[in-house]
Amino acid sequence: MPNIIEITDLNDPALAPYFRLTEAQLRNKRNPAEGIFIAESHKVIGHALDAGCVPLSFLMERRQIGGISGTILDRCPDVPVYTADRDVLANLTGYELTRGCLCAMRRPAPRTVEEVTQNARRVAVLDGIVDASNVGAILRSAAALHMDAVLLSPTCCDPLHRRCVRVSMGTVFQIPWARLDRDWPKQLRDLGIKTAALALTDRSVGIDDKTLAAEERLALVLGTEGDGLAPEIIESCDYTVRIPMSHGVDSLNVAAAAAVAFWELRIR
Repeated sequence: MPNIIEITDLNDPALAPYFRLTEAQLRNKRNPAEGIFIAESHKVIGHALDAGCVPLSFLMERRQIGGISGTILDRCPDVPVYTADRDVLANLTGYELTRGCLCAMRRPAPRTVEEVTQNARRVAVLDGIVDASNVGAILRSAAALHMDAVLLSPTCCDPLHRRCVRVSMGTVFQIPWARLDRDWPKQLRDLGIKTAALALTDRSVGIDDKTLAAEERLALVLGTEGDGLAPEIIESCDYTVRIPMSHGVDSLNVAAAAAVAFWELRIR
């Protein structure tokens, strides 16, 4: 039976992860082993459980306990489930719950770049992308469009940021990802992975270039919103790649560009 706990005090410390702690506090950089993230909706929570993530508690609308979200509780019989009616929870969190169900989970142990790229032939590299929605969308496209791993620079948004997890629709738990070193172009060269920067320069080649498609191991490098990749990063890459466009449009949103690149340069 689920461990149902009726919410009677909105200041209960057990509810802090859901509405009082910032993303930085949830992540807990001083003690990463104690870090937490929030998963939203039964589908996303299910993917997290499938990946081995450990649930700490649930926050769920009362009507969801016997509904589709309640099926998740069968997998976590001893985990506390804090509940109340929809209007009470909306007051608690400041907004209506996404599909009526949230779960606080222990952050998984980080994986190394070497581990996630061991057998990878196509890799996405995110350099300095800070918008959580963009990172979430790129993770979803990477999982769907045949990337083997996603690597993030030190300044990139946390993939377990609440919005990122939600936008990714849980694919952040399905595709391997890891953090790169600061000198990541050298790190990838040492692993035998060629790099292709998505950028507009005089030496860029079209994304349908046959040489690119023939590379055995290739990393597609995507830059930050607005400014794109820094000149030194572009210079350090083996290729510079452009997506041909019409009507005088010079660029796409980084998440849209990622989807095009992933599909075009997938292993066929």
